[in-house]
Amino acid sequence: MAKKLWMQRFAKWHIWLGWLVGVPVVMWTVTGLVMVAKPIEEVRGNHLREEAEEQALPSDTNIAVILPDRSDKPVRSVTTAMQGKRPITSFAYMDGSIERFGPDGSLLPLVGEVEARIIVADQIVGGDKVVSSAFFRKDAVPFDFRREMPVWQIALEDGTHVYVNQQTGEIAAVRTQWWRLFDFMWGLHIMDLQDREDTSHPILILFAALGVIGSLLGCILMFRRRKARVNA
Repeated sequence: MAKKLWMQRFAKWHIWLGWLVGVPVVMWTVTGLVMVAKPIEEVRGNHLREEAEEQALPSDTNIAVILPDRSDKPVRSVTTAMQGKRPITSFAYMDGSIERFGPDGSLLPLVGEVEARIIVADQIVGGDKVVSSAFFRKDAVPFDFRREMPVWQIALEDGTHVYVNQQTGEIAAVRTQWWRLFDFMWGLHIMDLQDREDTSHPILILFAALGVIGSLLGCILMFRRRKARVNA
């Protein structure tokens, strides 16, 4: 009798939990389906990047490093690599800023709008079909970028946003329309539409725990129904 009473309670709890977590469960399923509909490489826009052959530094490149005379900007790292057809040395400072120096040791200017457009046209499929371009400071970047660095946003005809780092001239991100849909679905999936980064907040943990409890109750009730069929 006690066992039957507990099963009745489990059935009631299962129904109420089903109503409570039904919407989140459907949401998790739908958002998960959308997020796996395309390969993550395509979501990130990797298929739009032109394949560039890796270039070695010329044998006569002078790689001797002379640190800039700036006591107020400690250097974190120094790298020399080919950019275009010339070796460029980049100094990354502890404050997050970056400066580039040419082969002759001269300080290169920050990337401007025209150079950013040329970079996108050379490195992105359809990068010459520009609708607009805009500059954003590192503390005011668009929501679909969300990285603290000064960038040029080059908007293309197909809705793709290409972000070019103003300091390095590198393409920092490619945001397609599908990426923005993926990003929205990810925010729903983790129940964080504001920042879309917090995967361990109380609301998500609560609904996930309730979902687990409801699933366990359903598994227990399966044995009850099976026994009822056997006795029928």
